[in-house]
Amino acid sequence: MTGSYVLLQFSEDPINNYFEDLESRKAFTIRAVEENPNLIVKVTRELDWSQQHPDVMGPDNSFFYFGPSRTPGFLIYGNTPHQPMANSRRQKKETSTSRYFTAQNGKEFKWRIAAPRLECVDSKGNIVAVWERSQLEDEFHARLTVKQSALAVITEIMTTLTLNRVAQALNW
Repeated sequence: MTGSYVLLQFSEDPINNYFEDLESRKAFTIRAVEENPNLIVKVTRELDWSQQHPDVMGPDNSFFYFGPSRTPGFLIYGNTPHQPMANSRRQKKETSTSRYFTAQNGKEFKWRIAAPRLECVDSKGNIVAVWERSQLEDEFHARLTVKQSALAVITEIMTTLTLNRVAQALNW
């Protein structure tokens, strides 16, 4: 993808990992911050990385609040009201593996889920982000390539990517 940025994911655990850019600047950290009584996961956009990209907008972080036994709960972006996790994984057709979400700017996006690759597509059908597993010889687990146009919603992209990967791991 031209006009794009690459972030490398370290650790395959969908709730405990981090992403670095090609200059080894940490861009995002995803980690469990609480486990009792229910799991809480925080997605943090790192300041040093976001300051390098003036097009980065939106919240600095998001939180996943899981239900009992890691069932879907709700998520929060920054200081906004909570929303059910299901709102960020909407399915339009029963047989489709695609999942839809609406960014805070009101624009709809879709994740095409075809393991080992996930593609985030805007409402015009343009691919704005691609997550794909690395090769065995790579020191990182996966690579996320994001178009510059998607930097305005990068936290929402990272949050919904994480949510879809968690859903795969937990067989939701």
